[in-house]
Amino acid sequence: MSASHTGQRQVIKQVLQILGWVVAWGWALLTIIGGLGLIITLGPWPPTNGWFALFSGLAACPVTAWALQRYRRVNFPSWARFLVAFAIILLGRLALKMEGRGTFLPDFH
Repeated sequence: MSASHTGQRQVIKQVLQILGWVVAWGWALLTIIGGLGLIITLGPWPPTNGWFALFSGLAACPVTAWALQRYRRVNFPSWARFLVAFAIILLGRLALKMEGRGTFLPDFH
């Protein structure tokens, strides 16, 4: 493998890391602020999409991974944060659907 080929891989790896970091922060800010907004406007009880969005954002947030690594010595890689955040949203929507208080798929009409 040539040196230029290895250099290209390094550049691609760095671009993907930056893109992942931007997406993680974007998702975290969007869902944490949106979730808090829903909790404030709809009230804290019974559980609403706001709680699931809030916890999804906290799971995806890079600060959560940093804090776990620093204070608990737990490695929480980006793929695991994405998986947990997605699962929280998915299971939250399913729970609300089963209770009859929402739809599983978003209705944009």
